[in-house]
Amino acid sequence: MRSDCPLNYALEIFGDKWTLLIIRDLVFFNKRYYQEFLSSEEKISTNILADRLANLEKNGFVKREKVAYHKQKIIYSLTEKGIDLVPLIIEIAIWSAKYGEDIPEYKKDFILHDVKKDKITAIKNLKENLYSAHIKI
Repeated sequence: MRSDCPLNYALEIFGDKWTLLIIRDLVFFNKRYYQEFLSSEEKISTNILADRLANLEKNGFVKREKVAYHKQKIIYSLTEKGIDLVPLIIEIAIWSAKYGEDIPEYKKDFILHDVKKDKITAIKNLKENLYSAHIKI
């Protein structure tokens, strides 16, 4: 870490294009397998994907587990620390929808539809769904 600034901590982890997109795919598109991340429209390369997933795991945002029915297949899950990023990702999406001139309305609406009605409830519901899908308390 280059400094003890809280913003710097976040930038050290999320300061590239790919890391937040992987989190986005876990949160909004229920992508859990390596091949699913590769199919995202941004076309991440395999070496970058492997590096970012390893970094997210090392920093405690995701965990990886072998799939019970297929020992060579890995499933990625958000941790509590990863799920706690949901409000941040929502705020970035709101900001981007406001200022991103080239973002089609249907893409803005996909993530922000429920947020426009009631942001607090939408975030709460999304986090609860992620907890049950990823942490399985």
